[in-house]
Amino acid sequence: MADADFKKITLDGLWKNNPALVQVLGLCPLLAVSGTVVNALALGLATTCVLTLSNLAVSLIRNATTDAIRLPTFVMIIAAFTTCIEFLMNAFTYELYLILGIFIPLIVTNCIVLGRADGFASKHSVPAAVWDGLMMGLGFSLVLVLLGALRELIGTGALFANMHLLFGDMALNWKLELIANYRGFLIAVLPPGAFMVLGLLLALKNIIDAKMEAAAKAKKDSVVAGSKRVRTTGNIT
Repeated sequence: MADADFKKITLDGLWKNNPALVQVLGLCPLLAVSGTVVNALALGLATTCVLTLSNLAVSLIRNATTDAIRLPTFVMIIAAFTTCIEFLMNAFTYELYLILGIFIPLIVTNCIVLGRADGFASKHSVPAAVWDGLMMGLGFSLVLVLLGALRELIGTGALFANMHLLFGDMALNWKLELIANYRGFLIAVLPPGAFMVLGLLLALKNIIDAKMEAAAKAKKDSVVAGSKRVRTTGNIT
């Protein structure tokens, strides 16, 4: 695939076609587990791994599957990788695994994963499919972590609490108390808070897109064709 195509895949995943802010997919885990940074980061990494690996597998077998078995096959592939991620989290991050609970196996039903497998990976080469899965997963994870950081900060006045659940003992002192004697804002860490913060992020993206579009249009309009002198050669009768 051409470099320009990889650039487009990157821009689509991170901004122009971001699964959370543009496609508005995967809202269930996006809103349910984004109360803290550690929860959001863990689920974002798990989703990114499943997205990338399932895109890889689907692209490898894209010419060997018929329309009759395409979707069931894709679902089985996604379920297999999700189960592997679930077992790994159960083994190495057990407390975090318990906190995330049902939302880990629910990655199987995440519209982002199946949508990219069927809409992109099944029609493109392996490198492009892997890169698409990685960028879409990264775009989703960035929104998830930003949402978690805002909710944790507004709700508790701190950031990076309980990061040791994901990174082990080395992260025991990573918590940052940004607001001293903060009494908390409970609604921020509850589901209504998730909807409000996500709405603000969507509005912010729309504002940025509108300003970028207006700037591009103004730049285009500023190019005014000036008068040109025409030189005529030859005899005129």
